[in-house]
Amino acid sequence: MSLPNEPVALSAQQVEELRKKLSVMRHDVNNHLSLIVAAAELMRLNPDAVARMTVTLVEQPPKISEEIGRFSAELEKALGIYRG
Repeated sequence: MSLPNEPVALSAQQVEELRKKLSVMRHDVNNHLSLIVAAAELMRLNPDAVARMTVTLVEQPPKISEEIGRFSAELEKALGIYRG
């Protein structure tokens, strides 16, 4: 990872854009986590739903990773951090 050699200055507009993207990421991750909790609860209450809810459970972690990765890439870009 390559960090900037100089201080990084962000405009108020850039900070606002990052704040909005962070808010969207938090919202989306919370939605995925809510689906995990709901699926687990349905499986506990209705064992017949296990097969259907397992699909929901398995789909959520990659979606969460994608959301975090997308925001991380935007943040690194704004801060001039490069992976290499």
